[in-house]
Amino acid sequence: MRSMMFCLLGLVSFAASAAEWSVEKLWETEAVFKNPESALNDGQRGVIYVSNVNGDANAKDGNGFISRLSPDGRVLELQWVTGLDGPKGLGRVGNKLYAADIDTLVEIDIRRGKIIHRYEAAGAKFLNDVATSRGGDVYVSDMVADRIYRLHDGKLEVWLESPALENPNGLHVAGGRMIEGAWGVMSGGGFATPVPGHVKVISMQDKSIQDFGGSQPIGNMDGIELLPDGQVLATDWMAGKLMTVAPDGRVSVLATLHQGTADIGYMSRKKIVLLPMMMDGTVIAYQLRSR
Repeated sequence: MRSMMFCLLGLVSFAASAAEWSVEKLWETEAVFKNPESALNDGQRGVIYVSNVNGDANAKDGNGFISRLSPDGRVLELQWVTGLDGPKGLGRVGNKLYAADIDTLVEIDIRRGKIIHRYEAAGAKFLNDVATSRGGDVYVSDMVADRIYRLHDGKLEVWLESPALENPNGLHVAGGRMIEGAWGVMSGGGFATPVPGHVKVISMQDKSIQDFGGSQPIGNMDGIELLPDGQVLATDWMAGKLMTVAPDGRVSVLATLHQGTADIGYMSRKKIVLLPMMMDGTVIAYQLRSR
C-alpha cells in the first residue's frame, strides 16, 4: 500500500501544473476498415497498426485482420495479417506485435507479417486491450471476467482478478503503475452499465487498486494513454468522446464524435492522437495542443 501511496502522490503532484488541452483534426481515412478497434503507432518503423474485428466482436469466424497505415493516413496494406477472429487491443515488444483475440493473445512477427504463436488465456471471456512494460511483459485485459492476464517468460497467466477492476478495458503501463480504464459494471448480460466506469491506478508491485482522481462515473472507458503532465487521455466508447482526466478528477472533453470511438493510439513525440472509429470504419488523427 505504501508503494501505491507514493505512486498516487507522484500523480497528484502534476495536478497543479496540468495543462489545458485542445485538439485539431489532421486527417481522416476513407471508410475502408472493418470495425477498427485499436490503433498502435510504431515509431521505429514509421507505421500505424490497426486491428479490424470485421463483424461480431466475440465470434470465432477467422475473418479478423491487422492493417498497416502511414503516419499521414495512407493505407499501406489493408489486410497485412489475416487469420484472426476478433482482434482488439494491440501492443508491441521489439519485433513482435501482440493482439487480443477473444480468448487468445496472438503474437505476430512484424518483419515477416506472420502469426508465430497463439497464447490461450485460460478461462478468458472477452480479451480487450493490450499493454506492454519496459521489461517486455505483455498485459491483456478481460473486460467480462474482471481479469488482467500477463505474458511472462512465454506463459500467459492471470496476473490480477478482482471485481474492483469494474470490467477493465483500456490499459497503460507507466513505470511502477498501471492505468486502467474501467468500462463500468455491466448488467443484463450485455454491455450496458447502470453506472459508467472511471479511471483506476494499479500498483505493479502489490497489485492494489485505487481510483484515479476519484470514483465519480466518467463513461464507458476504452482507450487509455498517460500524458507528460500526469493527465490521462481516454475515450468513452458509448458516448463517442475523447477526453482528459486530471489527477484531481477534473474531466475535459476534447472532442465529441460517434459511438464506437475505440482504443486510441498516441504518437508521443508529435502529440498526435489516433482514433479508430469502430462503427464508421475510419481512423482519425488529431493534433493535441496545450493552451
